[in-house]
Amino acid sequence: MPWIQLRLAANEETAEKYSDWLSACGAQAVTFIDAKDTPIYEPLPGDEVTYWSNTVVMGLYDASHDMEKVITYLQSIHPDKKDMQYKLEQLEDKDWEREWMDNFHPMKFGQRLWICPSWREVPEPDAVNVMLDPGLAFGTGTHPTTALCLTWLDGLDLAGKTVVDFGCGSGILSLAALKLGAERVIGIDIDPQALQASKANAERNNVADRLFLYLPDEQPELKADIVVANILAGPLKELSQVITSFVKPGGLLALSGILEEQGESLSQVYDQYCQMNPMTVQEEWVRLDGIRR
Repeated sequence: MPWIQLRLAANEETAEKYSDWLSACGAQAVTFIDAKDTPIYEPLPGDEVTYWSNTVVMGLYDASHDMEKVITYLQSIHPDKKDMQYKLEQLEDKDWEREWMDNFHPMKFGQRLWICPSWREVPEPDAVNVMLDPGLAFGTGTHPTTALCLTWLDGLDLAGKTVVDFGCGSGILSLAALKLGAERVIGIDIDPQALQASKANAERNNVADRLFLYLPDEQPELKADIVVANILAGPLKELSQVITSFVKPGGLLALSGILEEQGESLSQVYDQYCQMNPMTVQEEWVRLDGIRR
């Protein structure tokens, strides 16, 4: 089916309102994107959702939809009237599911770890293979922040170790740790859907009996050998005491979801708890890691 995409220029105050307008005009889906590549920190529990100061709100419409009528209506209610900033785009008519599947391939991290979509042949059957289908909401290994953590885990001796995956999302880091030999992993996330995704992926990889999942208000008190937190710099700073409290003395800590320009200041925050190593950079993102004092 062919589609038309309508883009509206917005800001943090108008984005939600414009989304409602596009939905009311028959949009089959509405998406928010950043117009200027400005990072937004993941909100803490109870915080309001925030948007970028320069946001593009995109509505997806069936190509047969009367877009002239939509534009006329939006201009009549838009605060800028005839100066409303918008763009209409025709999207190529493709088999989008096939296109999406074709873009994902097995990926290797470090010396022995592979992340493999279920519909692809495993490149190295004798390697450590995590079967994980890409999802819309959670990590799949394609982002540098996840790749940095996977490579770090691959370089460790995890045999018999207890690992905490703080902000576990899809469970990709949890699964990797378990497949690499960890005795058990405790996954913590503020989103119940993330915990469901982690559980389903653990079952698919036959490691569910060693993965224990918790919401933050349910998380156990424990000291782990290894803690990894791939979230964002804002929450990492706010929750530094909580995150480091999981690491036993002499235990290892890795942090990611951090832009390169944020790395030094965040390393200083964690240096009061850990002996931090020089940061590892991939593209514009970094991983911080160290040993608990």
